[in-house]
Amino acid sequence: DDGERAAHVGFYLIDRGLAQLERRAKACLCTLESLQRWGRHFPLSLYLGAIALLAALLTGSLLAKAQADGVPGGLLPFLGVLAVLGASHLAVALVNWLATLLATPWPLPRMDFSAGITPEARTLVVTPTLLASARNIEALEVRFLANRDDHLHFGLLTDFRDALEETLPEDAALVQLAAQQIEALNEKYRRIGGDTFFLFHRPRRWNPQEQGWMGYERKRGKLADLNALLRGDARDRFSRIVGDTALLSNVKYVITLDTDTQLPRDAARELVGAMAHPLNRARYDADRQLVREGYGILQPRVAVSLPGANRSRYARLHGSDAGIDPYTHAVSDVYQDWFQEGSFI
Repeated sequence: DDGERAAHVGFYLIDRGLAQLERRAKACLCTLESLQRWGRHFPLSLYLGAIALLAALLTGSLLAKAQADGVPGGLLPFLGVLAVLGASHLAVALVNWLATLLATPWPLPRMDFSAGITPEARTLVVTPTLLASARNIEALEVRFLANRDDHLHFGLLTDFRDALEETLPEDAALVQLAAQQIEALNEKYRRIGGDTFFLFHRPRRWNPQEQGWMGYERKRGKLADLNALLRGDARDRFSRIVGDTALLSNVKYVITLDTDTQLPRDAARELVGAMAHPLNRARYDADRQLVREGYGILQPRVAVSLPGANRSRYARLHGSDAGIDPYTHAVSDVYQDWFQEGSFI
């Protein structure tokens, strides 16, 4: 709530309380910073207005030049349509360039969890995947070893492969093998506060559009079912859960990783620290049905690993700085910097 945000010192240093502090301190802002502040109050109007103004000026100058060169008046409307298309692309490029000068990357504040994640911020790292081999269990252990914390848990969120039948002969053996491996990890890395590793497995359901049996809504469905489970519902959507389920009601945050995505050393603490900061906590507006302040989802930048960058020539061309820790780099995105909203993909 407002009281919790205003009680944090960051509210007066980088949030809405900054203007109040500057008035009290009688601070004088430079012209560029004043323009940046003004732009943050009207980001959409300023952004679209600048594009429209530039496009209009460019189009008008082109049509004026065409008319001066003797182009018949009947052709000017058709020429104007083509000019607007070209000028708008140029205007967007110019405004985006200017926006990067006025709106710099905005690093989110975060709590210092270097000594460990607090019990109130208990977090579950899950990997939605298909249950097909033991490699996912090995990757789970690698992520755990790089991010060991008493209040950080790891789980596999699994479905069977699509099939023409609800069950296949090898299904039971695959689930049993995965369950045994999860139990072995919990035994190997036993902790006093409960299990570290979990398995959440869903059965196939009939999909009339695909005319086959599959996991309901695939990855999106898995995450939705997990979210419902953590909120105390939807246990019947999973056919097998391995791990101490008593802990699930205390999970506050979920980190979702793709099967081929790694979690660098102690990166989980950095992510949880950002989500747990009072200025980043989501405030939901029930009337407008949206998050008014803070964030409900954070999407960190993902980079290509050294082995991944060498898999093909295409990967080498588009792999950016392979092997560099992406969590220590602030990368500018025009829309996210200007509007201070995440473009979630």
